[in-house]
Amino acid sequence: MNNLPLIIKREFISRVRNKTFIIMTFLSPLILIGMIGVISWLTTLNNDEIREIALVDETGKFIQDFKNTENVRYLDYSKLSLNDAKDSVVIKKLYGLLYIPLKSTNAELSKAIQFYAEDSPNLSVINPIEDLIATKLTNQNFEKEGFDLTTIENSRAKVNIQIENFTGEKTSKMSNYVKMFFGGAAGYLLFMFIIIYGNMVMRSVIEEKSNRIIEIIISSVKPMQLMMGKILGTSFAGMLQFLIWVILGGVLLLITSSLFEVSPSPVASGAAIDAVQSNSNEIGLLLQDILRLPLIFLVCLFFVYFVGGYFLYSSIYAAIGAAVDSETDSQQFMLPVLIPLMLGIYVGFFSVIENPHGTVSTIFSMIPLTSPVVMLMRIPFGVPWYEIVISVLILFGSVIFMTWFAGRIYRVGILMYGKKASYKEIWKWLKY
Repeated sequence: MNNLPLIIKREFISRVRNKTFIIMTFLSPLILIGMIGVISWLTTLNNDEIREIALVDETGKFIQDFKNTENVRYLDYSKLSLNDAKDSVVIKKLYGLLYIPLKSTNAELSKAIQFYAEDSPNLSVINPIEDLIATKLTNQNFEKEGFDLTTIENSRAKVNIQIENFTGEKTSKMSNYVKMFFGGAAGYLLFMFIIIYGNMVMRSVIEEKSNRIIEIIISSVKPMQLMMGKILGTSFAGMLQFLIWVILGGVLLLITSSLFEVSPSPVASGAAIDAVQSNSNEIGLLLQDILRLPLIFLVCLFFVYFVGGYFLYSSIYAAIGAAVDSETDSQQFMLPVLIPLMLGIYVGFFSVIENPHGTVSTIFSMIPLTSPVVMLMRIPFGVPWYEIVISVLILFGSVIFMTWFAGRIYRVGILMYGKKASYKEIWKWLKY
C-alpha cells in the first residue's frame, strides 16, 4: 500500500496548524517592514547629532564661507592660537578643529590644511569641507589669472541624461538598483527558506528517531516513502507561506502604484523643468521600472527553484537527521551543507550585481548547489531562456541523484542508535 499521501498530509497539517507557522506567516512581512522602519529611524537619529567644529582661519578668507547646517555648527576660534584652540576643543569636547594656516600661495595652502579630532571624522563631514575650500581656492586662482567668475559660473552646463531603451521606454537611473533589490530579495529569501524548512525536516527525523517512534512507523512504511513524505509535506507548507506573502506584497505594490499615479507618459524636457517636477518624474519612472520587471515570471521561477533547491538540500538534511541521535551531533555535517548556500549569496551580491552575464555568474547559476540562489538574482537583469532551461534540468537531475543518495543513508541511519556517525561510517551505509 502506498502511504506517501498520508505521510505528506500529516507533515503538511502538522506544520500549517502550528501556532508559530500561522503567526509568522502574517507577522513576518510586518516584522520586516518594522525592522526597515526602525533602521531608518535609528539612522535618522544618529544623523541628528549636532557636530560642533572649531575654525582657526589664519588667512581670514574662509571663515565667512562656512555656514551652519542642521548637523554641523562652526565656531570661530581664529583669535586663539592653534595650541589654545586645541586645548579648548578638548575641554569642551567639540567634534574637531579645522586649521587653515597662512601661506604665501594657494598651492602651499591646499597641502597644509589640517583637521584635528579625537576620532577619525566622518566622510560626510570632511568631504563638504574639502569641496568648499577647493572651490574657494579655485575661484581665487581664476581671479588671479583675470577670469570673470560670473561668466564662468553662467557657462557651467548642467546635464541630466535621460535613459531610454531602443523600444522607446524611459527608465529610471535607479533601474539597476531596483533589479538588484528584487533579485537579491528573491535569492536571499530562497536561501532562508531552504535553511529554515530543511532544518524542520532534520529536526522531525531526529525527534522521531530519539523517541523511538520511527521503529513503529517503519514497520508499515518504507523508509524512502517516509523521507519523501516529510520533504514534500514541509515543502507544501513553505510554498503556501510564500504564496500568502506574494499576495500581500502584490496588494501593497498596487496600492503604492495607485497612490503615486504611475502613468506611462514620457518625462517632459526643457530648461524650465524644476527640481520638484524632476524628482516626481524620477519616482514615477522608478515605479514604472518596478512594474516592468518580470515579477510574475520571477515568482513562478522562485517556486521552481524553491522546489528544486529545497528537495536537493532537504534530502541532505533528512539524511543527516537519520545519521545522528541529536541536533548537537548534526553540527559536524552542517558546514559542508551551508558553504554552497553562503557561496551562492556572496557570488550573487558581488558578481551578479557587477556583471550578471559574466562567466562567474553564469557558471554558478548552473551549479545545482548554488543555482537556486544565483539564477534568481540574475533573472531581473534578463537571462536567455536556454540558460534557465539548462539550469533547471541540471538542478532536477541532481535532485533525483541526491534523493537516491540520501535515501540509502536514510534507510540505514534511522535504525542506528548509540553510535556517533562519521563520514567513513556513512560511506559504508551506502554499500549496504
